Parts: sequence; C-alpha cells; structure tokens
Amino acid sequence: MKLRQVKGLRGESEKEVSSDDGEYNWQMRSLDAYPKINEDFYSRTLSGGVITLASSIVMFSCSSLNSVRISILRETLNTKHGIQIQFVIVKFDVTFPALPCSIVSLDAMDISGEQHLDVRHDIIKKRIDAHGNVIETRPDTIGAPKIERPLQKHGGRLEHNETYCGSCYGAEAADDDCCNNCEEVREAYRKKGWALSDPDLIDQCKREGFLQKIKDEEGEGCNIYGFLDVNKVAGNFHFAPGKSFQQSNVHVHDLLAFHKDSFNISHRINRLAFGDYFPGAVNPLDGYFVCAFSTMA
Repeated sequence: MKLRQVKGLRGESEKEVSSDDGEYNWQMRSLDAYPKINEDFYSRTLSGGVITLASSIVMFSCSSLNSVRISILRETLNTKHGIQIQFVIVKFDVTFPALPCSIVSLDAMDISGEQHLDVRHDIIKKRIDAHGNVIETRPDTIGAPKIERPLQKHGGRLEHNETYCGSCYGAEAADDDCCNNCEEVREAYRKKGWALSDPDLIDQCKREGFLQKIKDEEGEGCNIYGFLDVNKVAGNFHFAPGKSFQQSNVHVHDLLAFHKDSFNISHRINRLAFGDYFPGAVNPLDGYFVCAFSTMA
C-alpha cells in the first residue's frame, strides 16, 4: 500500500495517510450537497444574528400553535362503581322523504328498563313536499303551530258544554277519566297496550277528521331534528311509523289506525352526534342515506 503526505486545509501539520483512504474520503466529500466555504469569504453581522433569532422564534411558535390546534382522539375505558347515573346527549337531524310527520314517532329505551315512547319534547318536525321543500303550515292542520284556546274542564277542544266528558272506550284508568279528543283516546289505548283499529268508530277522531288529515298528507315527507338526554348505558332509539306501546314486555307499534299496508321508510341522516362537540370530532353517519321500503301488514 502506498503512502503519501497530505497537507491540512489551513497549513496544519502534515500527516501520512494511505492513498486508498484518501480516495474514499474524496468520494464521500463529493456527495456533500452543502459544500462549505472558507471563512475568508463570509462574515458574521449583527443583523444576520437578529434575523436568525427572529426566524427561529417564528418557526417555533408556528410549530407549537399547530400542535395545539390538532386534536388527538384517544379512546379510554373507565369502570366506575356505584349507582350514580350519567347522561349523554344525542343530537340528530333526520329526513324522511316519504313518511308524513303525523305518522312518524320517536322512541328511546335502554337496558335499565327506562322507556320513552313517542317522544315529543326537545324535537321539531317540519313537513316537506316531494322536492324536499318545507311546507308552510296552515292553521288547524297537522304540523301547524298549536293555537291556544280556552280549554274545557278535562282539556277537550270539542264543541261541548262545560260538563262534557268524552269516553275513552274502555281504556279509562279510573272511573272519572275523560278522553275529550282523538289524541287522548289514542294515548289511553297506548297505555293499556291496545291497538286502535278503526278511528272512524271513535267519536272524537271522527269529529276531528283524523283519517282525512292523514290522507291530506299523502306524498309528504318529514324532517325531524332535536336532541335526547339518555342514560349512559346500552340502549337504542328509533324512528318508526305509528304509536308505540308495551304488550307482554314486547315493544309494539300500532299501525292499524292508518289503514295502510306499507310505508316507505327511506331516510337521510343529516346529522347524528353523541355527547358534547369538540374540535376534530367526526360523525361517521352524517349524510348517510338509506333507501328502504318496508311492507307491514
């Protein structure tokens, strides 16, 4: 192996290196994408130092701000002992293009045995036409704002005198119970777990034109939105046509009153969120559309 003397860059002491090592070092230096220049060809200035310091501060601030703005979702499981009941809010916005508002109902239930049938609080229903446009409400029609009137003794709105007490047709919980409108009769039947097969046989429903109002809504849809406060346990909530009730521990929907053998329950989930909002939250069912035609006899 041949040896040769190599002089340092700035007159350093000479040393002996092998020719093979020198060639290897030269090849490695040729790969340097950022070649250095001699200190004689550049100078350090105060302005350059200030710019370098300011640039470093700006880059560090931007990096810190970006790390704060990015939300990282971590799933954890906490097991708590005790009987303290926790609640979770469920926010929803669902559109049924072919199911009228007077037919669709909302129920919620969980494994603790708690049930909420035909939920009406904290939700809003809007009638829509076949093109998805909101139908302007008309006075005294289904879906219209309630018009407050002087109520009779038992809450009836029928044209009877003050002593009128409508029959509940066998569904009275007590001897002095009264059903002065169609809705009260249907509610009494629901509590008993009975199906109201023919509203035309009910005086209150016949007077109010219950079936006629349903026919008037043929071809309409419904947009229903709002929120539910439910127990933080396993359970479900669902939208379905008809009044729901419990019969022999079985959840049943009464569809006989509508005189229909099929319902188009196609729907679009505009929004479905659980819990409080936080930045970066993703609701996987938002915008999901289901085309389903259910035949029920």
